[in-house]
Amino acid sequence: MLFSLSFFSPVSSFLSPSCQLQGQFLLNGMHKPGDVVLGGLFEVHYSSVFPELSFTSEPQQPRCQGFDILGFRHAQTMAFAIDEINKNSILLPNVTLGYSLYDNCVTLGVGFRAALSLASGREEQFLLDETCLGSPPVLGIVGDSSSTCSIAISSVLGLYKMPMVSYFATCSCLSNRQRFPSFFRTIPSDAFQVRAMLQILKWFGWTWAGLLVSDDDYGLHAARSFQSDLAQSGGGCLAYSEVLPWGNDPTEFRRIVDVMRKSTARVVIVFAHESNMIDLMEEVVKQNVTGLQWMASEAWSAGTVLHTLRFMPYLGGTLGIAIRRGEIPGFSDFLLRIRPDSDPNNSYGNSMVRQFWEYTFQCRFAPPPAEWVDAGGALCTGQEDLGNVEISISDVSDLRPEYNVYKAVYALAYALDDMLQCVPGRGPFSGHSCASLQRLEPWQLVYYLEKVNFTTAFGDQVSFDENGDALPIYDVMNWLWLPDGSTKVQSVGVVKKSASTGEELTLDEDRIFWNFESKKPPRSVCSDSCPPGTRIARRKGEPVCCFDCIPCSEGKISNETDSMECTSCPEDFWSSPQHDHCVPKRTEFLSYHEPLGICLTTASLLGTLICTIVMGIFTYHRSTPMVRANNSELSFLLLLSLKLCFLCSLLFIGRPRLWTCQLRHAAFGISFVLCVSCILVKTMVVLAVFKASKPGGGASLKWFGAVQQRGTVLALTSIQAAICTVWLVSSSPAPHKNTQYHNDKIVFECVVGSTVGFAVLLGYIGLLAILSFLLAFLARNLPDNFNEAKLITFSMLIFCAVWVAFIPAYVNSPGKYADAVEVFAILASSFGLLVALFGPKCYIILLRPERNTKKAIMGRGTTKT
Repeated sequence: MLFSLSFFSPVSSFLSPSCQLQGQFLLNGMHKPGDVVLGGLFEVHYSSVFPELSFTSEPQQPRCQGFDILGFRHAQTMAFAIDEINKNSILLPNVTLGYSLYDNCVTLGVGFRAALSLASGREEQFLLDETCLGSPPVLGIVGDSSSTCSIAISSVLGLYKMPMVSYFATCSCLSNRQRFPSFFRTIPSDAFQVRAMLQILKWFGWTWAGLLVSDDDYGLHAARSFQSDLAQSGGGCLAYSEVLPWGNDPTEFRRIVDVMRKSTARVVIVFAHESNMIDLMEEVVKQNVTGLQWMASEAWSAGTVLHTLRFMPYLGGTLGIAIRRGEIPGFSDFLLRIRPDSDPNNSYGNSMVRQFWEYTFQCRFAPPPAEWVDAGGALCTGQEDLGNVEISISDVSDLRPEYNVYKAVYALAYALDDMLQCVPGRGPFSGHSCASLQRLEPWQLVYYLEKVNFTTAFGDQVSFDENGDALPIYDVMNWLWLPDGSTKVQSVGVVKKSASTGEELTLDEDRIFWNFESKKPPRSVCSDSCPPGTRIARRKGEPVCCFDCIPCSEGKISNETDSMECTSCPEDFWSSPQHDHCVPKRTEFLSYHEPLGICLTTASLLGTLICTIVMGIFTYHRSTPMVRANNSELSFLLLLSLKLCFLCSLLFIGRPRLWTCQLRHAAFGISFVLCVSCILVKTMVVLAVFKASKPGGGASLKWFGAVQQRGTVLALTSIQAAICTVWLVSSSPAPHKNTQYHNDKIVFECVVGSTVGFAVLLGYIGLLAILSFLLAFLARNLPDNFNEAKLITFSMLIFCAVWVAFIPAYVNSPGKYADAVEVFAILASSFGLLVALFGPKCYIILLRPERNTKKAIMGRGTTKT
């Protein structure tokens, strides 16, 4: 700003009402007059030797070196676009556009001087106007190509709302509307380029990459944006991030390449310029670092300077982001019609064209330098024919930056056309006013640039968002290394952003050339993805992409790749062997289909059958002394109770349900009390009969008649029924899914509900059994030949032994085995009673009928009392 203010020095109004130019820059340029003039800044030379910054009487001329044929073609694209617009009768009718194009020599100082010359004009003196009105020297500027130059120039020109439309500056910082209110561009910002790179990484599954950037605004802003977006997306990590130095710094390049060589990352992303890449590749070749997949930013992806036999063994297969290719009809013919200005002193002389002519035909215009004459160099006539030489400028098959220049010029033209079509009284400015051709202001053009929207002949839509960025679109390029050693840069995809679908990447993988023996994309990961059934365990002190895969523990699963945590299965489910999904837990209960259940069921039915057979035998022989002598009614009742005991064991087999849980213990308790009650009454009858056989003991039999016996059995059984009723009403047994025994299966069991109720039930059975055992033990030595008390004693001994052993076995048996123990106890005690009580009787009835007589039963030689 100070620079621009010091450029003009106002003379005292008392002396002269005018401003006078104190110094003038002589810049390489190309000019054409018009009603409205547009400015342009282009890289026509590679470098410059900058003179000392001072205002003297002598013009200051930077010495630009190294003619850039592509930069010159960029400038000619603007000239062609303006020429095409001037011939268009629809766009800007009756208005002739002119241009002033300058060479920035890839130097900030030169570019800044050129921009100030465009904004301030080059007239030696102009009169002051009290109203300060009038059109500026140029209404808008196309350029600059460098992000650094664009930042500096736009920071100053933005103060005066002078619109700049860049065709190659990609720094995302230029989207800051507060710092750069009048900056626009037809190339996507690095923010979109970074997201495009991330999409390519995601497409191929590359999560481990290295990043190299140039040491300037372009590279450093790209690095910050890349690292930020990469962290937010969670799509990968950087193995290293290095800044490429400017100039030849062998030590630093050696260090950077050594980092690349030692890294496990196979993908290298480079946001830099061709000059940076040349120095880098020299060191890559020295250290012979092969096997890398390079990803190029738009700054060097379409360049040809790296397509050499020395570099291509390493750079072959490079994937890059390139500016959208376009077609400009008639541009090739326009380039072939270029002619130099014959008058070198013309203020609108085209020095760029003269330098191009000298570069192309290797000649010099008069007067030539003395050293040129001494060397025998040819003089340029200006009549040489471009059609007779092979020059790259006429190759318009791959127009990329040129297409952006073309769109930038048309954006300014359409904005100007919209501004001039404004209807007075309906304008957007103060008092609904409109701009006029005689008093155009740059800020007015900025307003219309923000709203411009048109479609090129190639079919691309051009408009700017709120940050001055155009709708982003990139071509994805691939460096194809041909067998003859040549290189072809081919388009293999497109990445673009639209208002409807958002960002979208399209790739044709079949066309991509991979510079590897496998001819397939490389794998670039720090750690392989964790498959389903495992989880990620971060490695301490390493990036998040470096991790170990830990199998999920029992009962937990992960059904996605790279799961951070394993999730627990629901209560009724368990993890599969692979731990990638939940499966229903295996259910366990004493089933009729398993061997143990089959055996117990068979034993239960067998016992029931034997009871039935014995009952049939007793019924058939009911008139024999053996049956009649032992209270046949109690014997039949005892057989019935034993049959119930055998059958109640079936309630313990099969899937537990509410009714089976409630019925099993009640049926078991009542059946056994009925059985033991019969035995107890039979024992008491034996003792009463023995007592009645003695003198004076007959009165005792009246208490043990048939009615009393039935009443006693019923009373004793009713007590157990009452216990069961209270138990079922107060705390009923119920089915329960037990997961405590085994994590991977559900044990279906019946919980007793009330332990006290279960204990009282068993205790009552035990009390009757012990009482029966004691009475039978006392009557074991009675003198009858067939004394049933001995059999009762033995049967009760078996009964008590079984149930005493049952208690610890039941408590220590888990799940279905507890039911099996209880069924076994029921069957064992039932078989014990059946065999002990009815086995000897059936033996006599069936096999020793001669003993089934009253005489034999009463005892041989004894007399009836």
